[in-house]
Amino acid sequence: MDNCRKILQQGLQELNIRADEPQLELLLAFIKLLEKWNKAYNLTAVRHREDMARLHILDSLTVLPFIQGKQVADIGTGAGLPGIPLAIFSPDVEFTLVDSNAKKTRFVQQAILELKLKNVNVMHSRVENMKIDALFSTVIMRAFANLQDIMCLTRHLLDKQGILLAMKGQKPDQELTNIDAQYLIIPVNVPGVEAERCLIQIEGMAENG
Repeated sequence: MDNCRKILQQGLQELNIRADEPQLELLLAFIKLLEKWNKAYNLTAVRHREDMARLHILDSLTVLPFIQGKQVADIGTGAGLPGIPLAIFSPDVEFTLVDSNAKKTRFVQQAILELKLKNVNVMHSRVENMKIDALFSTVIMRAFANLQDIMCLTRHLLDKQGILLAMKGQKPDQELTNIDAQYLIIPVNVPGVEAERCLIQIEGMAENG
């Protein structure tokens, strides 16, 4: 795991994220779990641990500075991304990781147990069927769907000051023309990754619902 350690240390430095040794060890342990379970569960198309460090861990942590409030939902978390890396660096924030794939939520539950993360819950559900006790201050989604659809699916989850963070590749100009809320386009650079990335921060959704 020495290569992974170097990739993470250098990447975290580039992202201006301070990491202590226990946090680094948790990230490395998470990569090991991903690699082990991936063989049987097919959690991700990324097979090599060095690629996991860049494309999963560092990519997830680009969102860290933009999280607001103490209640965060990661919708369509898959193998716990970006939720688990974010939770490791935000111990005072409660994360709810949601996915409709039972195989993936089983893995996430196991990862939470093995990493001893006290601030993470898992929910096996489709986003539109989620039953929640309290609204979220931030909802994060790796934006595989159209932004308008994502807004419709997540609007009911946000409190009045809540924000949606949609992780996208290239800037989705066409999708942005149809948005009925305030938004901010934040370009992000993932250390060691050439591909274009951006974060769309959308506010004022709850008031429009």
